[in-house]
Amino acid sequence: MMNQENLQRSLDLLLRTGCLLMESAADTSRTMRTMKRVAAFLGLPLERLNIYIVYNMLMVNLSDDECSYTKFQRVEKHGVNLDTLRQVSHLSCKAMQLHYQLDSYEQALDYIAHQQRNYSPWQVAVGGGLACGGFCIQFGCDRTAFFYAASAAILGLRLRMLLRQKGSNAYVNIGVAAFVSTLLAWAFSLLSASAQNSSWLPQMLVSSTPWHPLLACALFIVTGVPLINFVSDMLSGYTQVGMTRAANTLMMLLAMAFGIAFAIQVCGIDNFAKDLPMTPHHAYDEYMLAAAISAIGFSMIFNTPRHLMWVVALGGIISVCTRNFVNLGPSSGNIGLDQGLVVGSFAGSAVVSIICCALVHRLHTPHQLLSIPSVIPMIPGVLMYRALFAFINMHGVEGEVTVAMNNAIQASLIILFIALGVAIPNVFFRRMISPRG
Repeated sequence: MMNQENLQRSLDLLLRTGCLLMESAADTSRTMRTMKRVAAFLGLPLERLNIYIVYNMLMVNLSDDECSYTKFQRVEKHGVNLDTLRQVSHLSCKAMQLHYQLDSYEQALDYIAHQQRNYSPWQVAVGGGLACGGFCIQFGCDRTAFFYAASAAILGLRLRMLLRQKGSNAYVNIGVAAFVSTLLAWAFSLLSASAQNSSWLPQMLVSSTPWHPLLACALFIVTGVPLINFVSDMLSGYTQVGMTRAANTLMMLLAMAFGIAFAIQVCGIDNFAKDLPMTPHHAYDEYMLAAAISAIGFSMIFNTPRHLMWVVALGGIISVCTRNFVNLGPSSGNIGLDQGLVVGSFAGSAVVSIICCALVHRLHTPHQLLSIPSVIPMIPGVLMYRALFAFINMHGVEGEVTVAMNNAIQASLIILFIALGVAIPNVFFRRMISPRG
């Protein structure tokens, strides 16, 4: 075994590597795999090394017949930074290939940990806002409503970022951002109605779908990354971490729902979602453009490198087009397999995940970085709002609970199957498609 000083330093570097991955939304399997690779580079014998990972804590233990060394590292914060996953993965491979010294590895790790994100806060806010506008188009809005949804989302997302910088509670930030975004979308619907009945307001402010922005304005809070990581952890056998991620995802969704519901109550908004059709009625190329915009916007929130944006945009197009083809069919007057939204969403995410598995080594980037932003455009916003309105407007009439639960279960199943579609190929088939992985 190496001398004690170098051993302690190596264990510290190993823990810092794992902590950086967990803070950046790596799934537990990736964190474990990368830590073992770094341990091999550091000269730590894997047969004597024990690594224990929970959501907020990492532990490593190295022991032989004479000594035992144990170190802990607390994971202080959790966010989403997919570029950090890519860089740490590259560093771990490069360190082994080029036989880095400890000083060189530590300097590279410090650089990754402290570097600026690829996009400024306002660029992220605008990207996230346009992503919500892309959702709005998929829900059937016109161009004016697209800009209304984007504007409300931009301001709501920027507010959430400012609150996070001030150290406010993460769940409070989500609730406040959802409330403000929904309030702004409602104000834009009033502006559209005023412009329609006014002679001095420009007619370009009039929208034929003024309520659609309410469906999309808060979807920048969508919990796709923790949910997909939850599914991946459960399938990989990391049950404890997976259940913690599930609880965190549920808390985020509840905070988002509370903010939206509070705004609906304050503004006295009637249930407009029950009359919105689920069958697409835009041209196919419009849905493709909307999917690409949403995928790129969420890539900016997740800090995807600029040179990979075109891959993510294509992934968004493929996922949405695959979903629509499998979902729709003769029953709705469309060409397709007519298998329903749940099966269609699963097929769309699975196809993209398999493609991303094949591209991992070609593009030298982790699977998560390509697949997660690509499937986000399939989030079922209309069903989510129908469920929310159904629960808010309960008055004890027979059948209300059934309607609410039906919409909630449908939306939950779609989101769950999107996560399964991403996780299953990555967990079970990635090595068959990319043998060197």
